[in-house]
Order: sequence, then C-alpha cells, then structure tokens
Amino acid sequence: MLKTLFTIVVVGLLAAGGYAAWYVATPVAVSKLPADFEIQQGMRLRAAAGRIEESGVALGRLQFELLARALGRAGDLKAGSYEIATAPTPLELLDKLTRGDVTQAEARFIEGWTFRQLRAALDANAFVRHDSQGLSDAQLIQRIGAPEPHPEGLFFPDTYLFSKGSSDLHVLRRAYQVMQRHLALEWDMREPSVPYKSPYEALIMASIIEKETGLAAEREMIAGALVNRLRVGMLLQVDPTVIYGLGEAFDGNLKKIHLLTDGPYNSYTRAGLPPTPIAAPGLASLRAALRPAKTAALYYVARGDGTSAFSRTLDEHNRAVRKYQLNGGRK
Repeated sequence: MLKTLFTIVVVGLLAAGGYAAWYVATPVAVSKLPADFEIQQGMRLRAAAGRIEESGVALGRLQFELLARALGRAGDLKAGSYEIATAPTPLELLDKLTRGDVTQAEARFIEGWTFRQLRAALDANAFVRHDSQGLSDAQLIQRIGAPEPHPEGLFFPDTYLFSKGSSDLHVLRRAYQVMQRHLALEWDMREPSVPYKSPYEALIMASIIEKETGLAAEREMIAGALVNRLRVGMLLQVDPTVIYGLGEAFDGNLKKIHLLTDGPYNSYTRAGLPPTPIAAPGLASLRAALRPAKTAALYYVARGDGTSAFSRTLDEHNRAVRKYQLNGGRK
C-alpha cells in the first residue's frame, strides 16, 4: 500500500515537473499579433494576468501566477503599455513585464510654440490619457504644481518619450520641471550685468529672442541689442510681443494700428518686458538672454538675405533701413 502510494506521488511529481518545464518553455497562444495591453500602476499579478488574457494572450492565469511566485517576482511587475510582436514563452513574458519593457510614444514640443499650440498638439496625441481636458489654463498649471499664474513659456521644447496611456499632465509636469532645471542652471551662470530681477524675467526675454531671431548665429547679438534697450529704458519695439497680444485676432498682417493700440504686450507703447513670456524658448535662447553678446548696438534691421544689420545710433539705423528695406520699417 505504501509502495503504491509512493509510486503515485513520484509519478505525480514527475508529471507536474514535466508539465512545469513544458509550460515555461512553450510559447503561449496569441489570437492576434501584435497584441497590446496596459498594466496600470498598483495592479496586482492576478489582475495583470487577467488583463493580458483579455488582450488575446492565452498565458494561463493560474500557471503564470504560480510561475511568478515560484521565482519570487510576483511583486516586480512594472506599470505601462506593452506590445507583443511574436508569441513569447511565459518566462519571456514574465521577464518583459518585470523589466518594464514598455512600448513608448512621444510628444514633440517645438521651440517658439505658444502654450496654445503646445496644448493643441498634446490634445491631438492619441497615445496620452487626456486628463487635462476641460481644465482651464489656471487649473492645469495648478494640477502640475507650478506656482506661476500663467502657463506661457513654462514648458521646455523637446521630444518627450512616455508609456502609451500616460497622463498628459504627467508629460506637462516633466516639461515644466525640465524648463525649471535649465532656467536655474543658466541663471546661475548668467552675465552679472544682465538687467533682470528674477529668472522669470530672463525667461520672458528668452521667449522674445526665440521669436525675434531669424538666424541662429545672430541670437546673441539680438539679445545684446534688446538687453541694451532695457538698460537705457528704451522701448523694446518688437513685433512678436504685439502679435502675441493680439492672440487669435491676428490674421498674419501686422498693421500700424496694432503698433499704436496700447496693451500689456505692446512693446511699442509700454517700456520694459511684457508681463509673461510669449512662447516657449529653447536652450539657445535662454543662454542668449542670460549671456548676451557684448555690443553697443541698439537697433537691427533685416537685410533681406536672412541676416541683420546692427546699428548703434538711430541715424545709422535709418540709413540701414533705407538701404535694405525700401519701404522703411524699424526693429
């Protein structure tokens, strides 16, 4: 009797061991490739296995859970979006989940974009979760923990990679934090004589430089001329601030009446910097604002070939205007 029972136990163990070895090494059945699924933050192993099976991956929930627990990896699953291009073995799938081999999407924020453009691009991104939908700009920046009252210029232009299904607020929070790091570093390395009272003022100037610069090689010279205007109390007189103030009313044609109509962003009627940035500046514009070229120039005018002619006096500038712009105009 004992011998028979022992034999049954041994055969059972061998069968179980054989099945375990077969299960671990045999690719799972997948109804359709590629298969994709999402493991949410805090999801337990059993619920994750269920989510995977719902995507068409027949991994065997109980067996998969036993495998993960036997290997001590039941609590190591990483949240994110996953994609399976070829049928994996259960062990390969477990490795993928605990390694966090998630599929990634991207959001691109372009230098010189306004926050309205940036937000529209994020709203159109099919791979983010649109948690900001319905939020005002003020509510949005409060949700990401930004103390500034206005979102313009706060988000560093770059390409951001994220797991599919991530919150758009998460992407914006990252872009805000990157801008804060760059701004703090550049502020610490600033030219001591720059006339800004705070890093935020430097950010405002950087946004103007970003919109005003047609040629990257002239960025520091344009920054130098604009900083010189601030130092002597001269009006900045730059078109991009006026255009920004017009908002959606701007039809692409900046008219004389626009330059004469006073408003907080009209740098032809108000001295100093506008109240907020007018776009998202890139790193080069931040550096130019805080380390501008040492120049005596106060004026510049486009030559028509992509470069600018810089002048120290109004007389020099007017001669340059007559030479390069037959219809006149002043920067």
